[in-house]
Order: sequence, then structure tokens, then C-alpha cells
Amino acid sequence: MCGIVGYIGAREAYPIIINGLKRLEYRGYDSAGVCLSNDVLRVFRKKGKVADLVDLVGNQDTHATAGMGHTRWATHGEPSDRNSHPHSSEDGDLVLVHNGIIENYSALKSLLQAKGYTFSSETDTEVLVNFIHYVKKLENIKLEEAVRRALREVVGAYAIVVMSQKEGNKLVVAKMGSPLVIGLGQEEYFVASDASPFLEYTKRAIYLEDGEMAVVHRNKGVRVSSIATSETVDAHIHQLKMDLESIEKGGYDHFMLKEIYEQPKAIQDTFRGRLLADEGIIRMEGLDQIREQLLAADRILVVACGTSWHSGLVGEYLIEDLARIPVEVEYASEFRYRNPVLTAKDVVIAPLDNRLKVQACQKPLLVDHPFASKETVRVRCPEPVWQLYLQVTLPTATVAAPANAAKTTAAPTKTVVVAKRLLQRGVVLQADMLEEVQASPGNADTQLLSSLKDAQQAELTRDIAAGQALRISDIRRAVMVKQGQSVMLTVGEKSEFQITVRMEAMQDGRMGEQVKLKNPDSGKQVSGVVTGPNTAKGL
Repeated sequence: MCGIVGYIGAREAYPIIINGLKRLEYRGYDSAGVCLSNDVLRVFRKKGKVADLVDLVGNQDTHATAGMGHTRWATHGEPSDRNSHPHSSEDGDLVLVHNGIIENYSALKSLLQAKGYTFSSETDTEVLVNFIHYVKKLENIKLEEAVRRALREVVGAYAIVVMSQKEGNKLVVAKMGSPLVIGLGQEEYFVASDASPFLEYTKRAIYLEDGEMAVVHRNKGVRVSSIATSETVDAHIHQLKMDLESIEKGGYDHFMLKEIYEQPKAIQDTFRGRLLADEGIIRMEGLDQIREQLLAADRILVVACGTSWHSGLVGEYLIEDLARIPVEVEYASEFRYRNPVLTAKDVVIAPLDNRLKVQACQKPLLVDHPFASKETVRVRCPEPVWQLYLQVTLPTATVAAPANAAKTTAAPTKTVVVAKRLLQRGVVLQADMLEEVQASPGNADTQLLSSLKDAQQAELTRDIAAGQALRISDIRRAVMVKQGQSVMLTVGEKSEFQITVRMEAMQDGRMGEQVKLKNPDSGKQVSGVVTGPNTAKGL
């Protein structure tokens, strides 16, 4: 279950989307993100709660009158920055948010990889947005038709909102098995998983039915149609007669009553994407990373509060009954003040925050990467015995050993290129944006860039956080020549006579690509190879 918010109109979109996400955070709090449209599509996303996203955005320019947001409960892909929504197509033209499960994403991903597409996340959502992009490009059709034709090939549950940089005056939405409602304001429109994000602005709403999609156009209003037949649907406009609290209570008199009656659906949503009946297994992305430690544990401690504490109690019964591993459930509010007896074979499941205190380590700390994920670092203390599992974004982690620690042979390192600051998709990289650092082989992906020279004047294909290492797939040759611009064409480069002529570009061109050029005086067309910004050489 995830939460979706979208807006298009005359107001500032960002505060509407953020407030809407806060109201929908009950639907997911693994990560959050927004996409804002103002000539270009700008994407901000962050692991954690909506408040963490707000901190990430900070004082950056958020001016936009259209956009969408998402708060995630992870299914395909562990909670992380790169798995957070919104997800973009490989060229950055399309951006999509999604609630649901695409069951045939693996087959679609294989098809796209065969066509040259690369992926930076583990999600089914990134597959879906690139599949829509593939259909749109292959058939040269408008966004809404590409969404329609792509969804006819999709198996699963979804509520989606799609935006295009080239068609920034509309949102395309669709629904199958997951809730989606459209709010109708005065020359402004809202999209959300429920009505709570827009109730203060309008009480007129359209609830999409399964198998329906809609084009929400800034100037032309809302058109609802069938995904299967393309026929226009005469959608019923509901006049909402409830306040914000009533919306959040789902029509029940009390929140407790709502939670009681929603238990079957809550269990179903919990299983969705995790219970693989055909394989006879349950897949939990986060727990899969510590599978070996859990199986070898002498005891498991669950530290939690509120609903999480009650979930831990249920888990205690199930784990002890099925796995025969002793489990203890502790109140987090009390556990932080204790000095518990823990051993090396105890596994503690608990939230990690800045209030966590551990005993001072009397021996040099041990750091390693125990799992397949290169982002997970284990920090261990031999005496007294304790260990922590940490998520890191830097290409290497340095641990200072005590002064009396024995000297060890330094591990070999590899040069990698990392971002000095947050870099957004589409930016043309310059030397002052990047730096070379040394990373240990255990954390140095073979696909990471190893030289600043390789990255300069290249274009980013996705957002890169500060301190994050760049992969080869994160860059592509930048557009150096744009259609309609003046280009200086050099002819006779290898001869004694060299001529430079001002030409007009007939098409966009990336570094090294061949482009058509036209002499503005004579109208004669020639071909040239792009050599830099607004420069080319004759063939």
C-alpha cells in the first residue's frame, strides 16, 4: 500500500502535495518523493518519512503549478533512496508514481533490457515507466495513448499518475485494483489515493473504477475513458458531504471501528507482493538481508512501541512456534534506559536514531559488508560484544581504531567518482561538481566510474545524492547541439586549408553524433559530427 497525490492548476503545487502526503502517510512511510513541473520535471525523493523529504528539499526552488508525490510502503525493492518514487524513464521525459504490484514486471524488464534499457532501482515501477516510454517512442503516440496501450500488456494491481516533460499541461492517471480519486476544483484538479489531500479545496470528486483511466488537462478538464476499449466514460461526480476527519475515518463512526473492520484488508495488503503462493515462500526484502543472522540467532529481541509493539507480540508467537527461536518484545521507551544482557548471537530488531547509546568498545571496531548489498555495513565490537547494521551512502566507510590498536595492512583501494552535492537528472557534469575518492574493493562496484575525465560534459540519467558514487549507467553523452541553434562547422580539419562556417542545426545532437546542418544563406544542407557545445566538424 502506498499513497499518491497529484495537482495541476494555478496554485503552488509543492505545499499541496506535501500536506497531502502527510495525510496519506498511514499508507506508507518507508520513503517519500515529489515531482514538480515547471518547464522541466524536477524529482526529489528520500528514504524515510515525509519530514525527511521536506528536509532534503530545504530551501531549493519548488516553484511549480503542477506536480505529484508519493509515500511508499516497500514491496519490490528494499526501502532506499534509489527505490523511492517517483521513478523516471531512462531519458527523463516520463515520471511516474505507482501504488500496487506489477506481477509481470520481470518479463517486461527482460524485454526492455533486450532493447537497451538500463535500470537503477529494484522496483517494478521503474520497469512500468520505461515500458510506457518504450511504447510511446516505438509508436510515436501521445502520452495518454502510450499509457493505455502499455497497461493493456500489464498484469497486476495499480493506481498510477504519469507526467511528461514534453506534455507538461496534463496528468495521466489510471486504476486497477488500487484506489484513485480525482478532485474537481475551480480551474484546478487534484489526484489522490483518498479524498483527504484535497477536501479543503473542493468537495466534488470522481472515483475511478477498475479498468479506467483519465487525462487531467490544465485547460480542458478531465476526460475518463476505458483502458480496454478507449471509449469515453460518463463518470459520476460525487458531492462529498464529510469533513476531513470523516474522510480519514472512512465513513465509520470511530477510528477503532474502522481499524476493526479493515483488518481483513490490512492483512491482504500486508501479504501483497510478499506472499508468493506459487513458490511456497514469503519474501521480505529487509529481513532477507539478515537471513543468516536470524537463522543462527539464540534469541531475537523486538524493540517497538504502539502498533509495532503489538505486531511484535504476534511475531513472537509465530517465530517461536514455527522457527523455534526464543523471542522477547520490549517497549522502546523503556529499553533505551536499560543496560540489557546481549550476546553476539542475539539479534535486536529496533529503530535506530540519535538517542541510541552503546557501551564504549574496548577493542578495535570491526567493519565489514556481510550481505550482498554494498550499502549495508556491519560494525562490531569484540569486547563488550555488540554489533550494528548501518546503511551508508558514501563509497567507503572509515573507522578510527583506538590508539593502542594493532596496526593492520591497509586494504587495497580503487578510485571512484562521487558527487560533491545533490545533482539532478539532466545536468551536464562539470569538474567542480565531482571528486575522486578511494573506495575499498568490497564496496567498489565494477560499474563505477573511475575517472573525472569520463564524467565531464556528460549528462546525468538520474538524480545523484551528495557523496554518492557514479556508475557508468548514470551518465550519457550530453546534447551539445539543439535544433534551430547556430552551430560553427569546421571543414578541412586535416588539410592545409581550414574553414569555419556558421550553420543552423536541423536536429538535436549529442557529442560524437552525426547531425544535419543548414546554411542559413544558401539553404544548402550538409552533415557534421558534434564536437562540443554548438560546434561540429565536416565529414
